[in-house]
Amino acid sequence: MLKLCTPQARAILSDREEIIKIIETFFEVGKTKDLMRLREIQLDDNSFSSFSDVPPYDLKDFKTTIALEELRFISISDYDHQIRNPKINVFGDVAIVAFELTQKGMLVDNKAYTGEYISIDGRATFVLVKKPTWKIVHIHLSKIP
Repeated sequence: MLKLCTPQARAILSDREEIIKIIETFFEVGKTKDLMRLREIQLDDNSFSSFSDVPPYDLKDFKTTIALEELRFISISDYDHQIRNPKINVFGDVAIVAFELTQKGMLVDNKAYTGEYISIDGRATFVLVKKPTWKIVHIHLSKIP
């Protein structure tokens, strides 16, 4: 017997689909180089923060994070990524997404005209808020040694 989803279950499913699409959009910027997408999917607000395992290790605000993300995605050609084992938890207007991540590409040094192939296995946690659409409010990326 087929059970119909409740409106609440459909809303959660729809939220989960929208949330994973936003996470995919974030990493697709590495391929498309459409840097404006980063500003569209992240919350430009004092509550925004990010951490990573790339120096400087301090807690970063929106403006600093955007600048570093743009630099990273522009510096890597032939970028590709794979999101594995995503776990999405939705708590009303807040969502937490944790997953394993592989990023690959050619790290380009435009001054020396050289490149180095990179492959990074890592973990990621994204926190999103619904204001009125889902926006990234916190990012934590770390390499797996």
